[in-house]
Amino acid sequence: MKHGKKYVDAAKLIDRAKLYDAPEALDLAAKGAKAKFDETIEAHIRLGVDSRHADQQVRGAVVLPNGTGKSVRVLVFCKEDKFDAAKAAGAEYVGGMDLVDKIMKENWMEFDVVVASPDMMGVVGRLGKVLGPRGLMPNPKAGTVTPDVAKAVTDAKAGKIEYRLDKTNIIHCPIGKASFGAEKLEENFNTLLDAIVKAKPAAAKGQYLKSVVVASTMGVGIKVNTAKYGV
Repeated sequence: MKHGKKYVDAAKLIDRAKLYDAPEALDLAAKGAKAKFDETIEAHIRLGVDSRHADQQVRGAVVLPNGTGKSVRVLVFCKEDKFDAAKAAGAEYVGGMDLVDKIMKENWMEFDVVVASPDMMGVVGRLGKVLGPRGLMPNPKAGTVTPDVAKAVTDAKAGKIEYRLDKTNIIHCPIGKASFGAEKLEENFNTLLDAIVKAKPAAAKGQYLKSVVVASTMGVGIKVNTAKYGV
């Protein structure tokens, strides 16, 4: 794959064999983001677990202290008595069967986060094949199936992100924008890493944090030294 000049120039500043401390790695990632848009900084975390086993799944959600830098559109499925609270919290779309029909019949997908009250999951479950592959299906572990839909909306707007293993035992998460600078990115990064460390399954054996790489959307991967996290 041929890379552009900006990528090549940024790559020259990075020692591929070196493990960088998080502040330096994030500073390099932010400074190496040379695209014409405000690039997202992402963390890619490989864990020493086997996602094929139910007792080694790692999944959850965490609110990043400095948000993600991205505005999210929230859809809420709830009963009418919670409509006003969900809207007051900032939800763009609130409804029930009417929204299920709209998604199924019109393939309408103009939202980024889906929240549901538990009493609506029987209805929302019909959308599993549509929302599941897109990672949008509400889930209790992620805090998106909850009686307190207003809080879930507030959290989503504040920068709550969901983390989960992919089939190769890696978690991919956005931790902010290049414009945040290294200090805010480090706060977000540490919050995410702490949550993932706390979520370590009891069945996990050996080294838990296998490798951590940070990179901007169009940038070079930078390896992070994870020794301080002690797993």
